Amino acid sequence: MSFELKGVYAPIPTPFVDGKIAYDKLEGNLEYWLDSKLEGLVVLGSNGEFVLLSSEEKIQLIKFVCQKATGRKSVIAGTGAESTAETIFLSQQAATVGADAVLVVTPNYYKGAMSDKALIQFYLDVAEASPAPVILYNMPGNTGINLSPNVVAELAQHPNIIGIKDSGGNIVQITEVIRNTPSDFSVFAGSASFLYASLALGAKGGTLALANVFPNECAEVQSLFEAGKWKESKALQLKLMESNTAVTARFGIAGLKAAMDMLGYFGGDPRLPLLPIGGVEKADLKDILNRTQFVANIN
Repeated sequence: MSFELKGVYAPIPTPFVDGKIAYDKLEGNLEYWLDSKLEGLVVLGSNGEFVLLSSEEKIQLIKFVCQKATGRKSVIAGTGAESTAETIFLSQQAATVGADAVLVVTPNYYKGAMSDKALIQFYLDVAEASPAPVILYNMPGNTGINLSPNVVAELAQHPNIIGIKDSGGNIVQITEVIRNTPSDFSVFAGSASFLYASLALGAKGGTLALANVFPNECAEVQSLFEAGKWKESKALQLKLMESNTAVTARFGIAGLKAAMDMLGYFGGDPRLPLLPIGGVEKADLKDILNRTQFVANIN
């Protein structure tokens, strides 16, 4: 049975204790997400600090999440790397340990050489070699590389490239991608900040950092939209905006992890060289989360 990319996914953070992956903490977090309304989980997305993990750590982490999620939620694994060979290796390993699909970010260190031709060749090579379906990952804010609508339209013709997570936030570009790709090619919003707008244009779902903190509320935006309750969906979308900004653009991964701690499950510190947020930032974040009124008052 082929994998259908739809719904809301949480790109889960990787918990660390003393700089090492804390699998016991992760197991507790997973129970929270697996019991939620989420469609699935993304392991080793940007919020998973994938660039700070070794290849061996990545494979073990994917395996652990897949084992815990089997029969409950779909799992997408981030396997993008700077080289085509490493990306193919990680994609094959991810498929072997149970990932339903792989999320592949653009190579970006040699930015000047990442022409449309180079990017197309990279993704086609990965798609040909990966046993799991491939999802393109456009993250220009971190990579400095933008997958243009023309490139995406060309890649969407490959049978093993099933969708794109677009975190660029350019709604015009997202519109062009939806217009220029086949109906079975899934476009995903890469942030809760533009989930409703993307759904209105024909997106199939989203991979949202905020879904780690408010999984049910993020999933409800799509549920309400699909039920034709557009006014309610829009109202919930607007209510999510401030907290989404806090755990993405404003405080980043460290803020997301701090929010998780505040809500009673494990965030912890990011892996160095990333630093945790300070006391003033935590106080601001706490106020923001309390204003959503999604949870009991955080003291």
